[in-house]
Amino acid sequence: MKTLAKYKHSYILMAPFLLLFFLFNLLPVLISMLASFTDFNMLQWPSFVGLENYARLFLEDDVFIVALTNTMIFAVVTGPISYLLCFTFAWIINELSPKLRAFMTVIFYAPSIAGGVVFFVWLYIFSGDRYGLLNGILLNLNFITEEINWLRDVDYIMPILILVQLWMSLGTGFLAFIAGLQTVDRTLYEAGAVDGIRNRWQELWFITLPSMKPQLMFGAVIQITGSFAVAGISIHLAGFPSTNDAGATVVTHLMDFGTFRFEMGYASAIATVLFLMMVGTNKLVQKMLGKVGE
Repeated sequence: MKTLAKYKHSYILMAPFLLLFFLFNLLPVLISMLASFTDFNMLQWPSFVGLENYARLFLEDDVFIVALTNTMIFAVVTGPISYLLCFTFAWIINELSPKLRAFMTVIFYAPSIAGGVVFFVWLYIFSGDRYGLLNGILLNLNFITEEINWLRDVDYIMPILILVQLWMSLGTGFLAFIAGLQTVDRTLYEAGAVDGIRNRWQELWFITLPSMKPQLMFGAVIQITGSFAVAGISIHLAGFPSTNDAGATVVTHLMDFGTFRFEMGYASAIATVLFLMMVGTNKLVQKMLGKVGE
């Protein structure tokens, strides 16, 4: 209470944001967790069913297991790679002149905000007929003798989704890294040279990365959230549902039960599992980033 009284003006200024954050972020999460223990169809009052939704989720729902596996593969591959790509390109671009740096930042950032236009481009590239760009090239080069239906073949769906996600991954985290690199105190490099740092890799590990830990953490959260919450790419490219659920993810499964079947209790259980996965992964990454520069 003493702290609250001491900084009351700060808390008053923060109050509008905190109220909106509680109403539209924190409260829905709490309600969803409570709803996961109920049978709720949005027409009748929820009835308590205990752990029945979770038992059904892991013991009876084969599609969820496939979606969970796809999501984990997607997150394990795209999360770290996209994170490294964001930082690598930001690090390289940061060394350019200001005008060229601004131009290259726009070029790399553009795919992440292009939206549906991007999907039309990739649909044209992986179209399943001979007019598809990739099929046309491979047919002309005699690498294949007949068209491949890339987005309907279970062997190709997940690799294509991963490729597109990586291409679109230079988003908010990339901008955060650019901003973080701009804030590093240049005098630290001079001090480091005096203390024995002799190359750019040592500068990166002992000076650059420790100086931008907040941006590194923010970028990690963004990349993890994006890799676990993938849905739009799968729906637009592989279809909804995809062939043999090869492109199904936890979020598309959640959408199926939440927006089409209106089994809100079961959908809330899926959302809770996804939330716990994200929180656990973020905690793990936070511990790993805490060792940077040690």
